[in-house]
This record gives sequence, C-alpha cells and structure tokens, in this order.
Amino acid sequence: MENCFISDFSRHVDERVTVQGWVANRRSSGRVSFLILRDGTGICQAIVERDTIGDIYPEIKKLPLESSLRVHGHVVKEERSPGGYELHVDGIHIIHKAEEFPIGKKEHGPDFLLSQRHLWLRSPRQISIMRIRDAIIRYVREFFSINGFTLIDTPIFTTTCGEDSTNLFSVDYFDLGKTYLSQTGQLYLEALIPGLGKVYCLGPTFRAERSKTRRHLTEFWMVEGEMAFYEHKDNLDLQEQFVSYVVQKTLAEKEDELKKIERDIEPLRNITPPFYRISYDEALEILKGKGSDIQWGSDLGGDDETLITGLFDKPVFIECYPKKTKAFYMKQHPEKPEYVLCADLLAPEGYGEIIGGSQREDDLNVLLNSIRDNGLDPERYGWYLDLRRFGSVPHSGFGLGIERTVAWICGLKHVRETIPFPRMLYRAYP
Repeated sequence: MENCFISDFSRHVDERVTVQGWVANRRSSGRVSFLILRDGTGICQAIVERDTIGDIYPEIKKLPLESSLRVHGHVVKEERSPGGYELHVDGIHIIHKAEEFPIGKKEHGPDFLLSQRHLWLRSPRQISIMRIRDAIIRYVREFFSINGFTLIDTPIFTTTCGEDSTNLFSVDYFDLGKTYLSQTGQLYLEALIPGLGKVYCLGPTFRAERSKTRRHLTEFWMVEGEMAFYEHKDNLDLQEQFVSYVVQKTLAEKEDELKKIERDIEPLRNITPPFYRISYDEALEILKGKGSDIQWGSDLGGDDETLITGLFDKPVFIECYPKKTKAFYMKQHPEKPEYVLCADLLAPEGYGEIIGGSQREDDLNVLLNSIRDNGLDPERYGWYLDLRRFGSVPHSGFGLGIERTVAWICGLKHVRETIPFPRMLYRAYP
C-alpha cells in the first residue's frame, strides 16, 4: 500500500491507499466522524467509524483543525463529496495534534487576516488564488518562449533609476556608497537587444511610494519585454496578443479555480484583440465630460482609470502622454515634441493600469537632454548612453504588473490577496 495524493484518487477507486495531510474541517455524529482532508493536491472527505478504528476514535472526534494525519483506507467514488471521492478509513495515525487554530469560521477583519497571513494561506480561497497566480506566470513564460524571446535576469541592486527617483529604496553597498533596489529591469534589457533581439525579465520590483490604495504594493513582481526594431504600434499589437494569450489560457485551464473564488468569467471571454485605443487628450475629454477637473499634463489617477475602464468592455490603451508626466527614456513624438510615444493599458471592470510601455528614445542627443531635464546625473547613465552610440535602432518595450493582472483575472478587490506575503506602506510582517 503506497502513499497516494488526493488528486490521484480517480486512478485508485476501490483500492486501499495511504494519504498524508491536514484536517481542514470536521464534524461528528455519534459513532462516525467526517474529516475534510487537504494534502496540497486536493481535498476529500474521510469517513472515520468508531467500530473500525477503535480506541483512537475519541481523540479523532475532537481533533483540532489543521492537525496533520496519516490515513489509510479505501477510495470510493462519491459525487456529493468534496472532490468527488471519499476515503473509508480503516487506520489512522496522528502526526501532529495542532493547537487551537486562531482563524475561526467567524468573519475576521483584513488587519487580523494579514497578521495571520502565514496561516490564512491555507484557506480554500487563498489556495485557489495562489494556483491561478502560478498558472498566469507559467502562461507569461510560455508566450515569450513561443514568440522567440530570451529570458534575462536583471540586477536587483542598481545605481540608476528608471522611474521616479523619489520612489527608490536605498541600500548601503559596501564602500561604494548608495545603491537602490530595482524599480525596473528595462534599462538593462535594452543592453541585451543588440545581441538577442527580443528579451524579457520576470522578477521582483520595488517602489517606495507612500500609497495605500488597493492597487499598490511596495514589493511586487513585474514581467518586462524589450524588442529591437519595434516601433510604437508594433509594441501595442504585441501587448494585445500577450494579454489575450494569458487570459484565454487561464480560462481554458483554470476555470474551476476561478469558479471556486466566485469570479464571473463571462467578461474575460471577451478579452481578444483588438483592444480599444484612445489618446491622452481624448481620455481627458472623457474625464472632463464626467465632471473631473483634471488638467492637461497631469497623470491619470486610480479614480480616473476606474471611470474610463467602466466605459469599455475590453482593455483600453491610453496613448501619447505629455512628455513631462512620463519617464526620461520615452521616445519623443515626431510630430508633437511635447508628447511621447507611450501607452498605458487599462484593464476593464475598473481595474485600471496593468501595463506601461513605450517606444524608447534612440537619439543620443535627445536622450541626453531628457536625462538632464529630469534632474538626473548623465555620468550615472554613461553605460546606457553608450547603447545609443554603438548601433542604436528603434526599439520598444513594456512592463506588466503580475499582482494587478492576477487581481483583475481573479476579480479581487485588493492586490494584497494576489501575493503570498504582501508588502505595503504599513505592513512588512509576517
């Protein structure tokens, strides 16, 4: 009799197996106890009868939740049971009798659950979210592999900033002074495209923003692509294909998990190219028509994005922002120098920005002036400027936030549920 995973029960019907796992729930009725077992691959109901297992039954009947067990019994197909199978137990061994579990059936507030995050991750909802997150990251990698990209691991410690310099976490780096936790791998990816053409990175990103919105974390994961000889339109076309691929693969392979967390999947079925595209100026007109007092030159806030996405049933690109609102490396618009060739991709249903991207400035002198205009030290960007001295070409790229994308696909209200241990303005525990 070998150890068996619950996910393999379909291959062991009417066979005697051994299962190792945790007591997720239990109820007793006199001489019979019903245990819901979880082993990391699935759940099943284990039926434990006093007359079968003998003296240990009184202890099993009162066993605390999350106690760990080794259980022997026969697998029986039963559609009404969780997972579609039951285990008729004929032997049981307590591996560890847990203390009273601090998370009960009563409703708990978010602060309590965040403080107990290490235990809350065992709950069915969190398990489903983590499985969907895993799948989304797998589909991200698949898309880039299928489309000829090479994975590049970019540095975590950097001496340059790619975004707002006020949002950097600084770190003492031996005798070299201050370095910073990476805001983006983009600048380093640009160094790889002359050798590899199309590259991407996937890793942690750090932003020291003093923000407490439902869309912000101080540590999050981002996938970034960079492509040689891609201009602005090519970049948007690729992003449409990428997002659609990830969403449709998730629907095809993780529909059961989405249903477990009660996600309405019908809006997701519509996520196929083409997406909507409007200019920054058109977005401002929409917002002003809805009563906003937003001024030209301001970046869009979360409320602005929510309002705009409520008007569209697919993701929408907002293109060509004013140069002064965006990062120094974005390509100056050839016809309107006060704008740059960029786009933010907003997810529908009020989820807002999931991708930021742009064509990159490939002209050395324009880039150098932009660095200076943004109050940055050109010497720190010497290596980056070299990329414009030796074989500069038109090129573009984008970055997609994993947590915001998971929140959208799962239909979650806050990104804190999308990552195992969220780091926020006032939370770094556990």
